[in-house]
Amino acid sequence: MSLGDIFRLAEEKGASDVHLVVGSPPILRIDGDLQSVPKGKDIAATEMEAFVFGLLSKLQKERFLAERELDFAHATESGARFRVNIHWEKEVIGLAARLIPQRIPTMEEVGMPEIVYEMTRMPHGLILLTGPAGSGKSTSLAAMVNLINEERAANIITLEDPIEFLFTPKKSLFRQRQIGMDSLSFANGLRHVLRQDPDCVMVGEMRDLETIATTLTLAETGHLVLATLHTFSASQTIERIIDVFPPHQQGQVRVQLATTLRGVVTQQLLPKTGGGRVAAREVLVNTPAVANLIRDNKVVQLRTVMQTSAKSGMVTLEQDLKRLIREKSVSEKDAATLVGMERLG
Repeated sequence: MSLGDIFRLAEEKGASDVHLVVGSPPILRIDGDLQSVPKGKDIAATEMEAFVFGLLSKLQKERFLAERELDFAHATESGARFRVNIHWEKEVIGLAARLIPQRIPTMEEVGMPEIVYEMTRMPHGLILLTGPAGSGKSTSLAAMVNLINEERAANIITLEDPIEFLFTPKKSLFRQRQIGMDSLSFANGLRHVLRQDPDCVMVGEMRDLETIATTLTLAETGHLVLATLHTFSASQTIERIIDVFPPHQQGQVRVQLATTLRGVVTQQLLPKTGGGRVAAREVLVNTPAVANLIRDNKVVQLRTVMQTSAKSGMVTLEQDLKRLIREKSVSEKDAATLVGMERLG
């Protein structure tokens, strides 16, 4: 079985991920579960090298051998796109690939709450989309960016590692820049982005202090910035951003966040009743009350505000899970795996 055959099978079966490990058969993740490829044979080390090096350009191969890790996008002959990570483990190569849907879903299709439409339509400020790896952040972020593309003329610049969804300009102009190829780093790309006359900037991931600091400054200067973080709740997102900075800068960062933040959307995926997966979301909206808590270093109180601010569009993860259970979209058992039965009440 060739790598092309494995990728085609993943596409046919609607898999989200492909995992190739030396000494094991090819594995697909389908609806959140790992499944071996039918009649798949254990992959030999030489076979894995042939798979991986067949995907790489000369420059990519040099980078991989030097850095021991590499992220890149790969398109198959059928037009399917994969976000690929290759790495070394126990002195042999491993591969993990995420299948990127060919069509960018709409906000309705990803089940975005109405308040997120309002955030996305704002002319400036910072919107954070967070969640663990594999929670659908890239897909939701693409839906938000495409809403802007459909509704207004904007110069949209994306910084991604690697480029995933390919946007087709409708009302907006796009520049999609890949880290490592079109720019050396997120921080480097953000430092120069103001010279490119942006209206909206999408930051694939806020990984380090410099990237976070530059993103906050960009949002302060009258641009709409959408970015992702690997955090599990809205309050943890605020804490993570502040704690990245040294103590003497944290007061200033709290003021920046209180001023520029439009909202935080945190999501996780659960098995959907009847097949597929569905997102459960927590939404924090930066109302005056929320801004005051951030500014006054009372982030621990954000959860209480969210629980009682449904009219402002806020919702906690527990509240959204209860909604999904009422709608019979998820089972109580699956919902409880995220927060525990006691928190579901």
